[in-house]
Amino acid sequence: QVQLVESGGGSVQAGGSLRLSCAASGRTSIGLTMGWFRQAPGMEREFVAAINWSGDITSYVDSVKGRFTIARDKDKNTVYLQMSSLKPEDTAVYYCAARRPGSYSISRNMNDWNTWAQGTQVTVSS
Repeated sequence: QVQLVESGGGSVQAGGSLRLSCAASGRTSIGLTMGWFRQAPGMEREFVAAINWSGDITSYVDSVKGRFTIARDKDKNTVYLQMSSLKPEDTAVYYCAARRPGSYSISRNMNDWNTWAQGTQVTVSS
């Protein structure tokens, strides 16, 4: 069983930065492909970014490329989402997610991710 605990988030003005963290724990929390999704009010949950276990493969949705960076610290079993040049349209609840142990590829389909954190609110004001 894998547990994910998020931290970070909050409110910031447009152009500002925030960093989200997601710590994984549990017997099978090593070797996971991890990612971030977000859900704005009235919208479907969408893929934001993901990273494989070794950290050498990342993927981003086009709308955040060049502004967001996903990284991981394997020693701490933690994934980070550094968000810069934030825009009001980035406002959403952000969810950390992990794929099933042994699923090493990155998928943008939320149905392929089987463990989710509680979500953290990010609000960007103009």
